[in-house]
Amino acid sequence: MKATSRLAAAFLALAGLAAASPAPSRRPIAETDLLNLRWIADPRISPDGKQIAYVLVTVNEKEDRYDTSLRIVDASEGAVPRPLTAGPRDSAPRWSPDGRTLAFLRAPEKGAPQIELLSLAGGEAAALTDLPKGASAPVWSPDGKTIAFTSATTAEELQERAAGAAKDKPKKSDVRLVTEPFFRLNGAGIFDPADHDHVWTVAAGSIPAELPQPRPLTRGKFDEASPAWSPDGARVYFVSDRADDPFHKPADGNVYSVPAGGGEISTVADIDGPIQDVFPSPDGRGFAFHGWINPAQTRSYDKVDLFASAGGRTENLTADFDGDLTNFIAWDTHPPRGGGDAQSVVWTPDGALLAVATEHGASNLVRFDPKTRAREKMTTGEHEIVAFSATPDASRLAMTVDDGARLADLYLVETASRRMIRLAGENDALMAALDVSVPEKISYASFDGTKIEAWVVKPPAFDPKKKYPLILNIHGGPHIEYGETFFHELQWMAARGYVVLAPNPRGSASYGQAFGNSIQYEYPGDDFKDLMAGVDELIRRGYIDDKKLGLTGGSGGGLMTNWAIGHTNRFGAAVAQRSISDWAGWWYDLDIPIFNAAWFRKLPFQEPEEYRRRSPVTYAERVATPYLTIEGENDLRAPADSGGGAMFRALKALNKTAAMVIFPGETHELSRSGKPSHRIARLRYIVGWFDKYLEGKRVPELDAP
Repeated sequence: MKATSRLAAAFLALAGLAAASPAPSRRPIAETDLLNLRWIADPRISPDGKQIAYVLVTVNEKEDRYDTSLRIVDASEGAVPRPLTAGPRDSAPRWSPDGRTLAFLRAPEKGAPQIELLSLAGGEAAALTDLPKGASAPVWSPDGKTIAFTSATTAEELQERAAGAAKDKPKKSDVRLVTEPFFRLNGAGIFDPADHDHVWTVAAGSIPAELPQPRPLTRGKFDEASPAWSPDGARVYFVSDRADDPFHKPADGNVYSVPAGGGEISTVADIDGPIQDVFPSPDGRGFAFHGWINPAQTRSYDKVDLFASAGGRTENLTADFDGDLTNFIAWDTHPPRGGGDAQSVVWTPDGALLAVATEHGASNLVRFDPKTRAREKMTTGEHEIVAFSATPDASRLAMTVDDGARLADLYLVETASRRMIRLAGENDALMAALDVSVPEKISYASFDGTKIEAWVVKPPAFDPKKKYPLILNIHGGPHIEYGETFFHELQWMAARGYVVLAPNPRGSASYGQAFGNSIQYEYPGDDFKDLMAGVDELIRRGYIDDKKLGLTGGSGGGLMTNWAIGHTNRFGAAVAQRSISDWAGWWYDLDIPIFNAAWFRKLPFQEPEEYRRRSPVTYAERVATPYLTIEGENDLRAPADSGGGAMFRALKALNKTAAMVIFPGETHELSRSGKPSHRIARLRYIVGWFDKYLEGKRVPELDAP
């Protein structure tokens, strides 16, 4: 997050944000500034590199939701973005190969998103699909005549709709017969086991006067994802895990292909591990993809690598690279809607690959040469690449980039010169009005000498001679990381007068396979000691009041919060969010079945004592810290009954200070994409708890009813 890079300097200069003392007119960031944010999502550069379409995400305060519309900007410095659509639920813009048409997704108020086409010459968008279960982001064929996508719609459903509903046809029962352990998912709830995403195509050579008839290329009991065309348009590639019993086996997705006109499916790439996507080379001779090789011994953390495959030979290009070929940086200011991410791969004309790699909490674009195994950073600096796309010849890229003191802006990158040109900053006016903190990246030695990195966010008018209350903010995962991203929650805590410590203890991603997997079978364990060493480090620096220590965290960070208060009484207040406190209960409650030995060597009924030993609720009698838990009513990833709710019940039974806040309808994504009003309320409850128990302030919202 430390804004020392050339890019960060450009942010400050271009926005007129001088590095000197903030102007008197600037104000501290507020929790309600969430309502004013304007997110740039899914930037897509035109084939000729002259324009960029993107999704603009805004808050609709009246409806308490996020609206999405499409905008376009010329790829030249000083260009002004202009609207393409009015929204409110448009996303996934994709250029036709000739650059004359945009395909995109438009979702009705109720129902699944459908593909529409918009001519850049003018006119209204026209629907291309009307499938009962909607369509995924469109993928143009090389000749621009066909679009591939995925949908859970079945051919039978289309036939039934075409024939019309029979009057005497019995209504389909809503009762579910469950025969597989995976039957519900956070955010989706209980799903129909007969629903599977398959690859479809639809004619798209011109703006249709009437709907064309889509056709499925695949069908059956397996899901397919990430469709991509062969350079000659003859085949469609996709990724699928076609194991009959995936719950007792390691993940093993492969690359497959099917003729564009339909036919037999062929296996293209198999690495004995999960393949997450596929990017055919321009000459049609090879592929690139993200994934990893399954180890002989199951791990809880698997570093994402970049692979290249050609002539029947597949190579891991990043086996000796400690960074991740993806972006696991924790955030709360990525676009809450609108899609797009940094996990893409671009082929260059000379056969090299461009991909985003994250090292020590910073992500940059890196060039990998499959022939020489050389790698070279195309961008440098302490920042985060949120999303990017490239022209077919890889000469120009559109990229959204942020850092610890600046929300994501849109950039044009010229690969030959490495020049980065800032094109659009949808939050310029807001950022110019705010006195935000520039996070300080630090490192310290843990109990055994292991180097731990962390970010410290201080109040805007920080005075090193004063003593400040501290909030230890713990990331989740546990295999994600804090990093060089704008984090509204941390900024607002600092604006309220707290120093915030955001560490990457062992187990965090982007520090290598060994560091990330070091907590397996002992979580919580030494990572807890890493966190306490970070608190000690800041106290040694002289500006922390060691009598006013608070801690919080979400998901895995919530688990660590629950664990900490049962193993130390040094904290004056704790707030756990969507957490785990009873491992055995969580194993039974979790939406995703975990039957392998990644986190525990055996199942909970086979070694109950180990689950009990590592469960924070086991140590409830030791807790003396005032405790608040934040829960989403529909959270299936960390259900309250085995998480904060269980800890709350235990503490109340012991007559200890505890409270619980429940957010109706919210899932595990409350802090990232929950209703705007709920996200603001969540922040107020968290800081209110610290205000009350660390600062002695009266917080009416926390008074008993």
